[in-house]
Amino acid sequence: MVSLTRSAARYVSKLSNKVRHRLDALAARQEFSGSQGRTLHFLLAQTGDVFQKDIEEEYSIRPSTATEMLKQMEKSGLIRREPVPYDNRLKKIVLTDKALQYRDTVVDGLTGLEEDLIRGIPGEDLEVFFRVIQAMLDNLSE
Repeated sequence: MVSLTRSAARYVSKLSNKVRHRLDALAARQEFSGSQGRTLHFLLAQTGDVFQKDIEEEYSIRPSTATEMLKQMEKSGLIRREPVPYDNRLKKIVLTDKALQYRDTVVDGLTGLEEDLIRGIPGEDLEVFFRVIQAMLDNLSE
């Protein structure tokens, strides 16, 4: 029987809300939202071309959600979309100089959040956590 007070969905939701609030607090000092900051972090970590589909997959978001966020980032001057020579339908996402000015802030902020999040948790417990979360994600993808 599933407990209503101690359910996996409830705890995941609580954790997600706390992480989102921290991301929004980090971003509030900048010219972008928490989700845009996470996306900047993702883009900064990439070495090859990145497309909207990559962001949709990374954050498990709908195409319409990704489109709106990228439009806002483009409007704010954080990214631009450039066509690729091998497929006219595809537009790669390119960080602007303005976005690159936030590199240290974004990386430091998300690194600090990750350190706070896992503080005091042994590595073997984190491995179990990641396996369980991946299994839950797989269960919901079926």
